[in-house]
Amino acid sequence: MSDPEPRGAWLELPEVVSARRRTLTTLLVAQVLGTLGIGAAPSVGVLLAEQVTQSETWAGIARSSTTVGAALAAFPLGALAARWGRAGSLTLAWTVAALGTVLLVGAAQTGSTVLLVLGMLGTGAGTAAGLQSRFAATDLAEPAHRARSLALVVWIGTLGAVVGPNLGVPGEWVEERLGLAPLAGAFAIGAVLLAVTAAVVTLGLRPDPLLTAQRHTAVDAVPGGGPPVPGKAGVAAAMREVRASPAGTLALASLVLAHVAMVSVMTMTPVHLAHLGHGVGVVGLTISLHVLGMFALAPVVGAAADRFGQVPTIVAGQLVLMLAAAVNLLGASSTTAVATGLFLLGLGWSVVTVPASALLSQSVPARSRPLVQGTGDALMNAAAAVGAIVSGPLLAVADFPGLAVVSGLCVVPVLILVARARRALPQRR
Repeated sequence: MSDPEPRGAWLELPEVVSARRRTLTTLLVAQVLGTLGIGAAPSVGVLLAEQVTQSETWAGIARSSTTVGAALAAFPLGALAARWGRAGSLTLAWTVAALGTVLLVGAAQTGSTVLLVLGMLGTGAGTAAGLQSRFAATDLAEPAHRARSLALVVWIGTLGAVVGPNLGVPGEWVEERLGLAPLAGAFAIGAVLLAVTAAVVTLGLRPDPLLTAQRHTAVDAVPGGGPPVPGKAGVAAAMREVRASPAGTLALASLVLAHVAMVSVMTMTPVHLAHLGHGVGVVGLTISLHVLGMFALAPVVGAAADRFGQVPTIVAGQLVLMLAAAVNLLGASSTTAVATGLFLLGLGWSVVTVPASALLSQSVPARSRPLVQGTGDALMNAAAAVGAIVSGPLLAVADFPGLAVVSGLCVVPVLILVARARRALPQRR
């Protein structure tokens, strides 16, 4: 397994310590604002998609555009970060997300499917930015605290992500005051929040954390010094390093499949709840509980990974995902059971994603990390996009229990991979 980045004395330099604190503060503020800004997509966005397309299947495809957008943005953002730093890549991503929400306002006003899909694609860039932010928190972190820093950024998104799905309520007030179409108000609020997020990142990530780390580790990063050059060759080399590492392979598979399990069910839950006779209030509350499970206990998960090891924590996450699938399967007709299942689904995602993200980064050399991180996020969102696209037709054919079964099956390959690689993987990280 490859060594982590050098543990040089540079991490204790006063200017680096100051930059570390400023970086973490900026990321925490941006994560709250950004997740709040894109938070309406999983709830109000699905209802808007069904309203505009008048079809469950097409609503699922339109909603999956957010995941597709995240997948398309993830690698370019990683490559951009590797060359020009985190500030530039994150600012661009949050700006694109802001423009996407503006397009969703236009979709609500005009009933345009084209604007709907483009807007959903744009908000996906915000999802990609939120994912990259967890890695940005580790750029200047001390090795012993890397997982904790990552978990803190994941956790702080709880506030925005839990409130975001309920933007439909204040959005109605905005719609009345501005004369907007139904469901447009939530995205108007989101556009303002995302624009502010982009400004916070631009002003706050100075000095840039990744460029600072690269400058201090340039000699060790690549032969001859300097950061790696992004490109197809760099990606291929980075992924070869992942495949050569049992820990890296397990981490990547865990990230991808946990995301598929989560997105495939979450995508169609608002539609299923609508079929049960509920409106935007219940839908928003249910998605908020799901997001609470995703983010609220992240620091506890990070501490557990430090204490018991990242691989055992990933396995524990698989068990939570299986429990969520069972609850959704057996309680599909109960609103309370569905809400409980969605909370457990989010929790299982967190228990897998926090340790797997740290494990993936630590499994490759420093020079490869931005590209591996971006590629990993791209793969997990691309796979989840397929799950989101399929979830619409699957809901129509097999109903909500069918989605639950699919999410449960995502656990099987990871458990098989753990069993096969158990002797090669370290038990404590």
